[in-house]
Amino acid sequence: MSKKQKITFLLLALLLVLSNALYAQIPISKEQYYKLNQTIYAIKEFYVDTVNDIKLIEYAINGMLENLDPHSVYIPAKEVQRASEPLKGSFDGIGIQFQMQKDTLLVVNPLRNCPAERVGVLMGDKIIAVDGVNIAGIKMQTSDIMEKLRGKRGTKVNVSIIRKGIKSPIDFVITRDKIPLYSVEAAYKIAPDVGYINISNFSLTTFKEFKDAFEKLKKEGITSLIIDLQSNGGGLMDAAVNIIDEFLTKNKEIVYTQGINHKKQSFYSKTDNDFHGNVVVLVDEYSASASEIVAGALQDWDRAVVVGRRSFGKGLVQRPLNLADGSEIRLTIARYYTPSGRNIQKPYSGGVDKYQKELLERKKHGELQNTDSISFPDSLKYKTLIYGRTVYGGGGIMPDVFVPLDTTKVTDFYRNIVAKGIFNQEVLNFTEEAEKNIKKQYATFEEYDKNYQIPHSFFNKLIAAAKEAKIEVKDEQVEQSKQLILLQIKAIMARNLYETGDFYKVINTQNDIVIKGLEVIKNFDKYLKKSSEY
Repeated sequence: MSKKQKITFLLLALLLVLSNALYAQIPISKEQYYKLNQTIYAIKEFYVDTVNDIKLIEYAINGMLENLDPHSVYIPAKEVQRASEPLKGSFDGIGIQFQMQKDTLLVVNPLRNCPAERVGVLMGDKIIAVDGVNIAGIKMQTSDIMEKLRGKRGTKVNVSIIRKGIKSPIDFVITRDKIPLYSVEAAYKIAPDVGYINISNFSLTTFKEFKDAFEKLKKEGITSLIIDLQSNGGGLMDAAVNIIDEFLTKNKEIVYTQGINHKKQSFYSKTDNDFHGNVVVLVDEYSASASEIVAGALQDWDRAVVVGRRSFGKGLVQRPLNLADGSEIRLTIARYYTPSGRNIQKPYSGGVDKYQKELLERKKHGELQNTDSISFPDSLKYKTLIYGRTVYGGGGIMPDVFVPLDTTKVTDFYRNIVAKGIFNQEVLNFTEEAEKNIKKQYATFEEYDKNYQIPHSFFNKLIAAAKEAKIEVKDEQVEQSKQLILLQIKAIMARNLYETGDFYKVINTQNDIVIKGLEVIKNFDKYLKKSSEY
């Protein structure tokens, strides 16, 4: 036995001794625990190249979690705070929306009443340096730039900006502050007596935002409500439970969770609601998790009509677990079930890759265009709790009223100008140039919405920019997508010039699911009769 082999043998023996001492705390067999340690040691001692300890352990953790389910994930320490921001409903920073344009940070929108706007940062400004460090033209990662701009509330950051019409850079000292991330992006009367609330995600602030918006609409006299959860990927279950509680009487089961190591835990309504009007919930194939809890509970209790397309199908509950170095794993600990007993989690036994491509498969076999293309086995059929209507589990929330996806306006031309940033850039440039004249002519959003039309000159400029970027411009595709493009331009400008929610007031006029939701709520008894149970 060589000297190195002897040393290796002794070290392995020592590792086994130490392992015996530690093993009492490890919930796996001795053999498997030794196997894991020996593998790590062997890689460190004998692998052909240098191995980074931190990366090696991260690979091991990721490998274990990926083979459990698609939603158990590992988050490195430096990313934990950012990953938690959507759930917390805020972050500390300067308050800008930006995009990278040719390796330069372009301010798309300084958020209202946030630090950047307060010191005078404007739409269209280009940030070239942060705290004296150049960030322009050097292909810096977006995450690295965000890290420089964000920081603890009350700290200061120096930024240098280039602005059109001004030769020299402008320097600003910006004091970072709490930047709210709003979940309720729009709340307004969409029709006489009909309220509309759009929820983009579920965070710590969502219920308060919803409650405030809902109370305001009730004071305005609404008798029906549309809750828009399209493209809402979920978030905190508690927020969803609290919102559902607004529409049920006391002691109605809203959702329950259960797993092998997680005893059944039920969540019930706690208050008698004072709103007995008609409710419609809008979902699509990107509505997931907490969104499906809301849609499923209100559907099970025959409290709402669900309109749209089959939702994503995420019925797993994750628990965040902090690790010693500040990193985190979000581990699936239970499945959640709707009041009728449905688990809406779609299958994932085929692996993560197949799971992630499942929406593409739906599109391929025509489900997004035709409700008849999907069928559920009898084992996945359930009954609603008041009227005994048939509903389905095992793969998302199936809407009561199906709305096919209209793909006729989405051409290759449209996809290319969006994907290559031409669309956003030209809209930003035009908004910046036209802002003063538009707001002078249309003081309120209502005036803008009623009277403003996107000029042909701008649309022609968009075509020219596409050609300059070597995008193929076919006349029939341009004409096919023109209505969609003009609508989106007007909606984005409304958001930038007036309020965030004004985007939806424009875009909803041609959103097929919203239009169908309005039709359903106006003829509610045709789809669902009122019950004394709620």
